[in-house]
Amino acid sequence: MSDRVSRRSVLAAASSVAAVSVAGCLGGDSTDEWAYSGTLSVTAHQYNSPNCDCCDAYEAYLDDHLEGSLSSSVPEEIETVKADLGIPDDLHSCHTIEFGSYFVEGHVPVETIATLLDENPDIAGIALPGMPAGSPGMGGEKDEPWTVYAVDENGTVDPFVEL
Repeated sequence: MSDRVSRRSVLAAASSVAAVSVAGCLGGDSTDEWAYSGTLSVTAHQYNSPNCDCCDAYEAYLDDHLEGSLSSSVPEEIETVKADLGIPDDLHSCHTIEFGSYFVEGHVPVETIATLLDENPDIAGIALPGMPAGSPGMGGEKDEPWTVYAVDENGTVDPFVEL
């Protein structure tokens, strides 16, 4: 038996890893868990990462809950958009939304955005870091609590809500 790795086995392994990597974005629809009966009377703009299917899925989820308009773009340098809005690096996700003077980073449920807009706190925005399985726009099941963080104008980060 040879210890040599064949090209075919390397390609098969790479294909398996790629399939598992995108399964979180494509594998199932978790928006039923995040059903929200209200609508947001606001205009928003979503900045998407290039080639990200879960950004598109989140945009559709968000659009279903807006009375105002939702526009979107894919900036060449999305990290610059995040930096300009004051989003700390460790809170980044794949997309960023502007709701008036607030940013919302990541797959934040609409109900949490409604709380932000209703309470109108003196902060720059909120963030759900990463791309947690089971969140709106992502596939999979929610298997742990998430913390949505508030970020003030000075970059101070505090918990906003735990889901």
